[in-house]
Order: sequence, then C-alpha cells, then structure tokens
Amino acid sequence: MSEKSELLDEVKVVLVPKKVLDFSYFLNVFLILTLVCIFAFPGVYIHQQIYFKSRDISKLKSEHDTLKEENRIIRASVESIRFKNQILDTLF
Repeated sequence: MSEKSELLDEVKVVLVPKKVLDFSYFLNVFLILTLVCIFAFPGVYIHQQIYFKSRDISKLKSEHDTLKEENRIIRASVESIRFKNQILDTLF
C-alpha cells in the first residue's frame, strides 16, 4: 500500500507540478501590466482627442452651413430690394 501511495505521489508531482509564486513571478506580471498600460493609454488618449476634435468640427460645419443659408437669404432679399428700387426709380 505504501508503494502505491508513493507512486501516486510521484505521478501527482509530475502531472500537476506545484506552482510557486515567488518574487520574480510578481515582477514579471508587474512588468507585463506596465507595458500593456504604456501601449494602451496613448491609444485611448488619441482616440479621445480625435472624438473631441471631430465633435468640434461637426459643430463648426453646422454653423458654417447655417451662415451660408442666411447669406443666401440675405442676398436674395438684397436683390429683391434692388429690383424694387430700380422699378421705382424708373417710375418717378
């Protein structure tokens, strides 16, 4: 019986080795997490800046379109007033 348990213990050691969490393991994990953060945060920052710039551009574009439409309406109004003045000047 003792030989069986010894054999099972040896097989268990080979099949399921005991993982030792030492200082080097934690150092490696810390370095990997640091590298991930170094490469991930600039990307997030750049995407955020692109989003805010595109939002500002969209706002300015809508204001530009509104001003162009107002300009068109004012030009039409000026043209109408000019036409009326020319007709009234010829009558008097």
